[in-house]
Amino acid sequence: MPGTPLDRQRLQEALRLAEQSIGLSDPNPRVGCVIGREDGTVLGRGWTQEAGGPHAEVMALRDARQQDHDLGGATAWVSLEPCAHHGRTPPCCDALIEAGIGRMVVAATDPFPAVAGQGIARLRAAGIAVDLADDDLRAAAWELNIGFFSRVVRGRPWVRVKSASSLDGRTALPDGQSQWITGEAARTDGHAWRRRASAVLTGIGTVLADDPQLDVRRVPTRRQPLRAVLDSRLRLPASARLLATPGLLIYSCADAEDEAMRGLSERGAVPVTVPTVAGHLDLAAVLADLARRGVNELHVEAGATLSGALIDAGLCDELLLYLAPMLLSDGPGIATLPLPASLTAAHRLQWMDCARLGTDLRLRLRHEASAPTAWMPGDD
Repeated sequence: MPGTPLDRQRLQEALRLAEQSIGLSDPNPRVGCVIGREDGTVLGRGWTQEAGGPHAEVMALRDARQQDHDLGGATAWVSLEPCAHHGRTPPCCDALIEAGIGRMVVAATDPFPAVAGQGIARLRAAGIAVDLADDDLRAAAWELNIGFFSRVVRGRPWVRVKSASSLDGRTALPDGQSQWITGEAARTDGHAWRRRASAVLTGIGTVLADDPQLDVRRVPTRRQPLRAVLDSRLRLPASARLLATPGLLIYSCADAEDEAMRGLSERGAVPVTVPTVAGHLDLAAVLADLARRGVNELHVEAGATLSGALIDAGLCDELLLYLAPMLLSDGPGIATLPLPASLTAAHRLQWMDCARLGTDLRLRLRHEASAPTAWMPGDD
């Protein structure tokens, strides 16, 4: 366990650096690294770049060398266990060992099978002292990479369902009018959460009603998330704005019309056939397919039917709700769910945080079973 205030300070800085990888490093985890001396001198900093690019440790080593620093015996503080395998890049462990690093402080171990403690073991075998972080810093590292860990450990993305509503839970007027319930600040914040995700998912009902783009526009980003739509009968119109950019994933059932599938393929879409359950697309199969495509966090912006189906199936990990200070009285709700037999049978959530954004509130809630402590392996 880190024994000095400097260790905590440097790990906190490494976590802040790792945030620079949001919207950049997917499907790889977001990692930050600080290299320095025990007297407080910082030699180099770095964070993980785009997939196939250098990892945080290599970026920090480069930064130090560009300043002509001697790295012999230095300490490296990193937000996630260094990799020990050849993937798209060589092992970070080898680079750290070659540089002469004398000590490592790691916020969290990496559950990815090719790493999973092997990075720490390799460093220790080379004579490098390795310490692990306190539980609160480990939890912060888990939160930053909650989607990556979910994909690796559970085999599915972390699913975040976003909705904007009035105080009485209405997402639109009865005629479907919904633009705009929330203000500019809330809408910009929603795009920041889109940027954080590997993919944005919606249903065909939302596409037919709102013709969304599902891209990131209101905040800077170095890459756009994948876009996906559930459209069991391939009703997506050729004029849909989602088709303006190639690569749209369209999930349909096996008996969807071949002609419609060919037409969508010709427009650059990627039709994906998944099984059905009780006449509806198998949502677990959709999530499994997205995980195979490297999707870590899935941002869902959909109507009450799809949102409710994900919640009822236990596949919604987190709710991101924007509440506007208005009352609409009637109209569609946030999620369509079966009526619970009693209050004790209702879906219950845990508060994560609440923030005021302009005139609106953002609420973030989570199922207890979705907490990383319920499914993440512990550090040895």
